[in-house]
Amino acid sequence: MDDCPYFCNNRTMYRSKNNDDHVARFAGMFSAMGTEPRLRIMQLLLAAHPDPDLQIRAHMQLCDYYSERNRDLARREIDQARALLPIAKRSGPTVAMLLCEGDLAEIAGDNAQAMVLAQQAVSIAESAPEEEFLADALFLRGYLRGVQGEFANGLADLQRAGTIYEHLGMPQQMQTTVEGVATLYNRLGDYAQARKYFEASLKSNRAAGLTREQVVTEHNLGRVLENLRDWDAAQRAFESVLALSREISYVRGQAYALRGLASVRNARGEPAAALELLDHAEKLQRQMQDERLRAQILLQRGVALRILQRPNESVAALQQALQIFSKADSLSEVSVTHSELARSLTAVADWRGAYEHQVQFQNANDTLLRRQLDQRFATLRVEYDTGAKERENLLLQRENEASERALGQERRATRLQATVLALTVLLAAVLATLAWRQRRSNKAMLALAMTDELTGLPNRRHVLGRLDAALNVRAPMRPSHCALLIADIDHFKPINDEYGHLIGDDVLRAVAVELREVAREPISLGRLGGEEFVFVLPDATEVAATRLAERVLAQIRTLDVGRWLPGGRVTVSVGITLSVPGDTVSHLLRRADAALYAAKTAGRDRFTVRLAGADAAPRSTQAYDAPAPS
Repeated sequence: MDDCPYFCNNRTMYRSKNNDDHVARFAGMFSAMGTEPRLRIMQLLLAAHPDPDLQIRAHMQLCDYYSERNRDLARREIDQARALLPIAKRSGPTVAMLLCEGDLAEIAGDNAQAMVLAQQAVSIAESAPEEEFLADALFLRGYLRGVQGEFANGLADLQRAGTIYEHLGMPQQMQTTVEGVATLYNRLGDYAQARKYFEASLKSNRAAGLTREQVVTEHNLGRVLENLRDWDAAQRAFESVLALSREISYVRGQAYALRGLASVRNARGEPAAALELLDHAEKLQRQMQDERLRAQILLQRGVALRILQRPNESVAALQQALQIFSKADSLSEVSVTHSELARSLTAVADWRGAYEHQVQFQNANDTLLRRQLDQRFATLRVEYDTGAKERENLLLQRENEASERALGQERRATRLQATVLALTVLLAAVLATLAWRQRRSNKAMLALAMTDELTGLPNRRHVLGRLDAALNVRAPMRPSHCALLIADIDHFKPINDEYGHLIGDDVLRAVAVELREVAREPISLGRLGGEEFVFVLPDATEVAATRLAERVLAQIRTLDVGRWLPGGRVTVSVGITLSVPGDTVSHLLRRADAALYAAKTAGRDRFTVRLAGADAAPRSTQAYDAPAPS
C-alpha cells in the first residue's frame, strides 16, 4: 500500500502570505464570507484598479479552491490567468499558474505531466527572486519524486523548500514540508520514522486548534498504521479523520477516511461492511473527480468482492484500478493490484492470467524493494553529506567571527600601546583565555554533533565517516579491506508496543552498553538509527568479522532485561560484509543490510555474511539454536 495522494501534503492550505498588503486587506474585509464569494469580490476590486500580477494571483487562489471541487472551473481560472501573462511584471504568477496546473494533473492521475509542470516551475522560480514560489515549486517536485520512487531527490527538494520557508518566517508551510518528508519516509518503507514525524505534527496541530491540518496529518498517520498492519490504531485514526471532516464539511477528507476504514474492514474479514463504506466514499469521490482516490476505492472494492466470492466483479474493479495506478506511475499500488488480480483470477480458474499477474507482481515488488533499499542509503548519504557540510560551514563561520574579534582587539591594543603597556599585557592574557575557551567549546560542540543522544554511542554521521576513511586507506604492503557489521535488535517493535517507548529506550541503552564491551580499538561502534547498530573493522578478514559477530551474539544473550521485560530476553541478528576495491559506503551498507535481512529470515539470533559478487545468496550463515521468529 502506498501513502495518501497529494492533497494530504496540503501545500495550498496557507496562502495569505502570497498576497500583497492591499489584497490581504480585501480578504480581511470579507472574512465572514465563504471562500469563493470572498475571492470573487477580490477580483472585482482588483478589476477597478487593474494590476495583472495581483489579478493572476486572484485567479490562482480560485484555481486552488476549485482544484478539489471542479476541475473545469479550475482550468477556466488558469486560462484567464494565462491571458494576463503577457502584461505581467513578475515571474511569480507564471510559477503559481504552473503549480496549479500540476495539482490538477496529479489529481487526474497524470503524474508524468505533473512532473513536467513542476520542473518548469522550479526552473522559472530559480531564475528570478521569487523565493516563496520557488519553495512551493520545490515542494511539488519533491512530492512527485517521492511518488515515482526518487526518494533521495525528493527529500533534497523538500529539505530545500523547508529551509526557504524558515528563512521567510512561514511556520505553517514549514510544518507542511515536515509532513511531506514524513510521507516520503512512509513510501521509503521507514514506517517508524514516518509515524514519529506524523505523531509530533498531529500533537502540534491539535494544540494550535488547526482542524483541517489535523485531518490531513491524522489521515497520513492512518496510512502509516495501515502499512504497519496496526489495524486497531488505524481504525481509530480514520474514525477521527471522518468525524473531523464532517465537522468542517471537508468532503475530500471524508472520502479518504471512508476508504481507510474500508481497508481496515477488509483486513478483518468484514467485506460487506467494507462495501458499504466504499459506496459512500465513491459518491463523495465523484464530486471531486480525484482519479487516484477512485483507483484506491476500486482496489479495496476488488478485495471485498473477492472475499465475498464474487471474483468476476472483483477482476473488473481491479483492472480499472490497475489502469489508473499504472498511468500515475505508482509502483507500490501497481504491485498490490497485480497481487490481488492474481488471487481473483485464480478464483475463476484463469490460471494463465493469474500466473501472468503473479509474475508482474513479483517483478514490481522486487523493483520496489530494490528501489527502496538503494534510495534508503542514497537518502542516508544526502543526510550525511548535508550534515557534514552544515558542520563545516558552522565551524568556518565561528572561525571567521573569532578572527574578526581578535583583529578588533589587536587594533584597539595598538592604539593604546604607547600609553597603556600594562593594559596591553592584560588584554593579551584575556585573549588567550578566550581563545582557549573557544577551542574547548568547539571541541565540546563537535563531540555533541557526533554523539547519539539516547545511547551515548557515536552517531550515524560519525561512524559512516570512519567507514569512509577506512575505505580510502592507501598504504603499501597493507590490506585495504575493511568489514562492516549491522546488528539489529530482534522483535524490538513488540517491546515498544507492549511496554512503551520509555522501556524501549532503556533496552536500547542497555544493549549499547553491552556492545561497547565488545567493540575495542581499532573497532568503531555507532548507532545507525532505530534499533540498528554498526561496527567498522579496518584491515579486517572474514574470520575476524565473524568472530566479532560471535562475541556480539554471546554478549547480548547474557544481558539481563528482567527489570524491564519480566520473563523476556533480548537477542540480535547481524549482517556482515567485507569491502572490495571500488566499494563506497552505500555499497557496503547495502550488502550488510541484505545479509541482516537473510539472518532475520533464517530465524534471528544469528549472523549472515554476504560478500561482493554473492548477490543471489549469503556466503555463509551461523545459527545458535535460536527460537523461531514470531
